[in-house]
Amino acid sequence: MPGGAGDDRVELPPGRGFITGTAKPADQYEATDIRNVDPRWQPGNFEKNVEAVGKLAELAAAKGATVSQLGLAWLLTRGQHIVPIPGTRSPKRIEENAGAADLTLTDADLKAIDEILPQGGFGARYTEGHVPTWI
Repeated sequence: MPGGAGDDRVELPPGRGFITGTAKPADQYEATDIRNVDPRWQPGNFEKNVEAVGKLAELAAAKGATVSQLGLAWLLTRGQHIVPIPGTRSPKRIEENAGAADLTLTDADLKAIDEILPQGGFGARYTEGHVPTWI
């Protein structure tokens, strides 16, 4: 998943609407929206990310889970030193996220996830020259 194992910090499949299925192409947001310059929203990358999340949704559904739960469960397989910190805006999502701890991913599941969304994903995490302010 973007960020990839080996990074000190790993992201779920691109957020900002991808996971929930509400992402729109960059040109459908206000001109000041960060997605207009986000490499993951650029033509070609956007479509690949939507397709990847669709495939992850199929895998998650086959396991009785959501894409968010699948992503969090994947993070939990990365090692005991990994502590997912999911953001949420509702109690329902907190309960959903907690359900990831009960989701078991097989080696075949992990391989499928890596094939669907290879390390680095589709589109850079930041625009060229952007340095996150939290560093």
